[in-house]
Amino acid sequence: QVQLVESGGGLVQAGGSLRLSCAASGRTFSTMGWFRQAPGKEREIVAAINWSGVRTYYADSVKGRFSISRDNAKNTVDLQMNSLKPEDTAVYYCAASRAVFTTTTKNYEVWGQGTQVTVSS
Repeated sequence: QVQLVESGGGLVQAGGSLRLSCAASGRTFSTMGWFRQAPGKEREIVAAINWSGVRTYYADSVKGRFSISRDNAKNTVDLQMNSLKPEDTAVYYCAASRAVFTTTTKNYEVWGQGTQVTVSS
């Protein structure tokens, strides 16, 4: 059974940094992504990375501040978040897709349980 387990969330002041990690078990996936959902808002993609790591995607709101990376040997994907803003506060989810590369939420088949990130002003 495939499982994704996130870690690394927490409370940080604006301008600070956090690193989220996601460990996958059961199999590897072509595309890994990080999504977030704030209270009262729809889930949105934050970043995605293909198998080789050559292709990445970032939402406009996080470009230049967040960085996604993966280690296929360890079957992990990380999200380095710098210069955090209060509007980054949300539950962050790791997700996996068999698609070669996708940023469409419905194409992600496996999801983690989520980790809370809270940025105080």
